[in-house]
Amino acid sequence: MDKQIYDVEEEDAGTRVDKWLADNVEFLTRSAIQKLCESGCVTLNDKILPKNYKLQGGESLLLTLPDAKPLDVEPQNIPLEIVYEDDDLLVVNKPKGMVVHPAPGNYDKTLVNALLYHCRGSLSGINGVLRPGIVHRIDKDTSGLLIVAKNDYAHNLLTEQIKAHSFTRVYNAVVYGGFSEEEGTIDLPIGRCPTDRKKMCVIYQNSRNAVTHYRVLERLGAFTNLELRLETGRTHQIRVHMAYKGHPVAGDPVYGPKNVITRLHGQCLHARLIGFIHPRTNQYMEFFSELPAYYMSFLKSISQ
Repeated sequence: MDKQIYDVEEEDAGTRVDKWLADNVEFLTRSAIQKLCESGCVTLNDKILPKNYKLQGGESLLLTLPDAKPLDVEPQNIPLEIVYEDDDLLVVNKPKGMVVHPAPGNYDKTLVNALLYHCRGSLSGINGVLRPGIVHRIDKDTSGLLIVAKNDYAHNLLTEQIKAHSFTRVYNAVVYGGFSEEEGTIDLPIGRCPTDRKKMCVIYQNSRNAVTHYRVLERLGAFTNLELRLETGRTHQIRVHMAYKGHPVAGDPVYGPKNVITRLHGQCLHARLIGFIHPRTNQYMEFFSELPAYYMSFLKSISQ
């Protein structure tokens, strides 16, 4: 079992423990935290805390992560574009259309199925039986780079970098509309949409801070090609921020206009660069992915 201590600030007094942990443990959702609470895995001075415990401020919480259970998901020999690999981690260039981890309706042909085959069981277990090795994820129809941890040591140190906002993630996106400015920052909190639980939205209650920096690369008539740098990594962050600002990502079937660009088969969004400090060598590493064919083809079509 992996045990982790989290120190609560005085200013967080009155916050439910499940919400506070969900906001401060990057790799676990609130529902996962609640299940851990129900299993007695969240304690204070050896006392098991219920999920609705109100923090007093100043506590040191002990979070115990149980060992991963045997995984029912089968390894599958699916080709992977591996940009880098060593004994602790690998960097994968995920194609558009590939689901990262199994979920209802998608229990095979996922990145996890491919990783289980490629790594032969050598993946971290922190994120549970359905997400072994997954430190962070990108959406099914977003292409590009993501990092996978082969052991819990690497997973913990990489997660700490994400939490400290020292993990470099740069995306390219084609969005609707023009920009008068060359660059800017969107600093707006994101949470679950109260009217549609499948969507995220900019909201000031039950939300988490979210910061996206953007820079115009090319103005293309009704569209703009952007570079976006994530300071935080919330679910659907770029898609939500850009839609809120009136510049939804081209092809986005969830946050875009009703007359979605179907030939894109999802949002025109590519995780182009990833950078981090290697957990074993302590050296900064950075990896770059060329724009994929679908992205280049769309750029060409709107440039004419």
